[in-house]
Amino acid sequence: MTYALLVGVISFVVALLAGRPLVRWLIARKLGKAISELGPSTHQTKSGTPTMGGLLIFGTVALVTAFTNLTEHWSILLPWSVVVAMLAVGVVDDFGTLVGQRRAGLSWRLKLVLIAILSMVVALVCYYGLQARSVNVPWAGKFDLGLLYIGIAFIVVFATTTSVAITDGADGLLGGTAAVAFTAYGIIAVAQEQAFLATFCLTVVGALLGFLWFNVHPASVFMGDTGALPLGAALATVALMTGHWLLLPVIGVVFVAEAASDVIQIAYFQTTGGRRLFRMTPLHHHFELIGWSEPQVVTRLWLVGIAGGMVGIALALAV
Repeated sequence: MTYALLVGVISFVVALLAGRPLVRWLIARKLGKAISELGPSTHQTKSGTPTMGGLLIFGTVALVTAFTNLTEHWSILLPWSVVVAMLAVGVVDDFGTLVGQRRAGLSWRLKLVLIAILSMVVALVCYYGLQARSVNVPWAGKFDLGLLYIGIAFIVVFATTTSVAITDGADGLLGGTAAVAFTAYGIIAVAQEQAFLATFCLTVVGALLGFLWFNVHPASVFMGDTGALPLGAALATVALMTGHWLLLPVIGVVFVAEAASDVIQIAYFQTTGGRRLFRMTPLHHHFELIGWSEPQVVTRLWLVGIAGGMVGIALALAV
């Protein structure tokens, strides 16, 4: 645990030192995000803020992991590779959301297809490569799922990646809630004596804290899909490697609420002939439109995320 914590601190320092130069680099290349007119009107002032902040997060994770957590722990290449794959997808998509950019980012259909392909790859690697074929159920124990595991693992990665991406949309929201979720799984990994996995989790946490230095309201840089997609995919992969993927809806309660609000809004709209249950979705926009300030929304959802993380850890340690 001591080593994992120290690596996390190193990751924080690296991200903190690299943050300002990266922001200047993004500004110099005019990589500013165009803000959709469909969002809250208060967000229009953010137009032109540099995006692709995920480069800071996962550039730090890749660098720190290469020097601290690869030797004799080759299974960590799975979450590392997942990050690289989704980072590439995120970069391409973010290029289509820049101010003055005529072409759009990836279509939602293509993006979902790419996430689905990655989800299946992760599921197969977990099953055949890591022999991870079970689920840990609090108070009940560990159960082998056989081939059924592949289908479940696919759903876990796909659902988590999309839910986490939906959560990105307010300054500091995803960075803070994701840091809580990775911390929770880091503690669970320590309890399982998976030191290398705990170190990876806290490396991500450190990088996220360094990123948040520049992303809290008013943000100097946005995460973009360059950060959101790898975060979701990596979180799901870590959960599968601990066997406690059943706790993802608890530890990631904010991600579930954000994604569920979208699904509920669409279903309600279609079944009622155009009526809306929420002022706007995802959920954080609804709270903004009922009068909460953006920092209030973010801080309160952080608190919900922390509570979910605490409950998840407690359930994982239950015997």
